[in-house]
Amino acid sequence: MDALFQIFISSFLLSLVHAAIPSHWLPLIALGKAEKWTDRETLTITAVTGAAHTLSTIAIGVIVGLVGYKLSESYHFITKIIAPLILIFLGVIYFILEYRHSLIKTSHEHHHIPIDEIIEKKKSKKSIVFALSAAMFFSPCLEIEIYYFTASRFGWLGISIVSVVYFFVTVLGMMFLVHFASRGVRKLNWHFLEHHDKLISGIVLVLVGLLAFFIEY
Repeated sequence: MDALFQIFISSFLLSLVHAAIPSHWLPLIALGKAEKWTDRETLTITAVTGAAHTLSTIAIGVIVGLVGYKLSESYHFITKIIAPLILIFLGVIYFILEYRHSLIKTSHEHHHIPIDEIIEKKKSKKSIVFALSAAMFFSPCLEIEIYYFTASRFGWLGISIVSVVYFFVTVLGMMFLVHFASRGVRKLNWHFLEHHDKLISGIVLVLVGLLAFFIEY
């Protein structure tokens, strides 16, 4: 498999899982219902908040990628061996967090979106969009940022692939799921995804970490 195609596939998988986690988009449906937004308004606000979330992640990821690229010029083993091991280690950490989460049942405290506070305070639409965007902006995705370290072996090309894939898959994925769920699929049981997001992320991180060992320059 071509190395850059592997970067694309790994970025796509991480972004897809990230976008599918209900805590990123399910509260937006509930909020839209509570505020009586139209479908178009809900989708627009989903796009804005999703973009805020991805842009902050990309900004940090680019910095991580540049550091990784500089290191890879002198220490190839860092991006070839250490970076994949970090991904696998992070996946194992997620497994542990999942196990702890199963012992201590929580409801929605892991949401990026402070939906309960927003509904209770009855803010204006502009205030709601600002609050949602700020909440998402200051909660960047750690998983994809770590992957920037691996992709940095290919310089700006690898960094760009991860950034573009992550942005579009996350934002469009969130919009698709909000639209899809608003059309009647909200009756489906999202409980497993909502309460086992760390397990799913952990599995993908380990798989991506293992795949990274086979990426050649």
